[in-house]
Amino acid sequence: MSGHSKWANIKHRKAKQDAAKGRGFTKVVREIIMAARSGGGDPAGNFRLRMAIDKAKEINMPTDNVNRAIAKGTGGLDGSNYEEMSYEGYGPGGVAIMLDILTDNRNRTAGDIRHLFSKYGGNMGETGCVNWMFSKTGVINVDETECPISEDELLLLAAEAGADDLESNDGSYVITCNPDAVSKVKAELESAGIPVTSANITYLPQNTMTIAGDDAVKLLKLLDALDEHDDVQETYANFEMEEE
Repeated sequence: MSGHSKWANIKHRKAKQDAAKGRGFTKVVREIIMAARSGGGDPAGNFRLRMAIDKAKEINMPTDNVNRAIAKGTGGLDGSNYEEMSYEGYGPGGVAIMLDILTDNRNRTAGDIRHLFSKYGGNMGETGCVNWMFSKTGVINVDETECPISEDELLLLAAEAGADDLESNDGSYVITCNPDAVSKVKAELESAGIPVTSANITYLPQNTMTIAGDDAVKLLKLLDALDEHDDVQETYANFEMEEE
C-alpha cells in the first residue's frame, strides 16, 4: 500500500510518549476514570475502557492504580469532576493543532494552553477553526517482526474484518478503519493469532503541510510543551518535517 506523510506526526508523538511513560500515569488515570464514568466499569462491554486499560499496561501502571481509577469513575471512590473538551489553534508556519482535554478547571486550562500557543509562536483559535482538517479514525498497529503472515495476507484478513487500509510504516503494519470497527478488527486479528501492538481511535489529518527551519523548531517545542501539560490527553497536528 502507499505510504502517506500523515504518519509523520504520529511517529513524533509516539517517540515523545515512549520517553515520558511515567508522566503518562496521570493522563491514563484520567482517561480510565472518564471511560468508566461514561460506559461503566466492565471492560468487556466498554471499548473505551479496554483501550484505556491497554494504555495503562503499555506504561506498566500497577493494577491497583487501574482498579482505583475505575472505582472513581463508577462512583465507588471520590474523584475529581473532570470535563472533556477540545481546543484548537495554529502553530508556527500555520500548522493546524487540535487538543483533547480532560480538566477539572477549564478556566485554568484555557489560560495555560493559550499561554503555550503564544509562547511558541502560535495562536489559540475558536472552536471549529481546524477540526474540519482531521478525520476520526481507528488505528491498529501490528509489529512487522511479530506478524506470522505476509503483508498481503494481513491486509486481506483485516479487510474481511472491516478495515479500510493497511500501510507498512517504520517497522509496523498500520491498519486504519472506521472508529466503530476498531473493536471488531482487533478481535478478529487476535483470534487469528496476530499480536496487536496497540488499538486506538485518533484524529488523522486529511492533508499535511511541510515545515522546516525556525518554524519546525518552534513547532516541536510547542508540541512538546502541550504534551507535557497534564490536562492535554492527545495532541493532533497536520505537518511533516522537510526532508534534509
